[in-house]
Amino acid sequence: MDSASDTCRIDVWLWRARFFKTRALSAKFAESGLLRLERFSQTARIQKAGHTVRIGDRLTFAIGARLIDVRVLGMGERRGPASEAQGLYEICE
Repeated sequence: MDSASDTCRIDVWLWRARFFKTRALSAKFAESGLLRLERFSQTARIQKAGHTVRIGDRLTFAIGARLIDVRVLGMGERRGPASEAQGLYEICE
């Protein structure tokens, strides 16, 4: 079973990880369908801001001309400083 600290809404996680300046922008991006989630070797397109992300999930998306591919390491309790946000994910090679 998942505990509450192991899951988070995708829009909240993107905002806490500092990929977007506001939660509204992250929610709009999540609803655009440009975000891919890989869980248990299955890939799905995210189209809802309320979709749940879990520790171990892999997210792939593009912001501008930059392709971002990250593995979720933590959920975070708040939108903290950049050093704290960088601990929520690792870049996949």
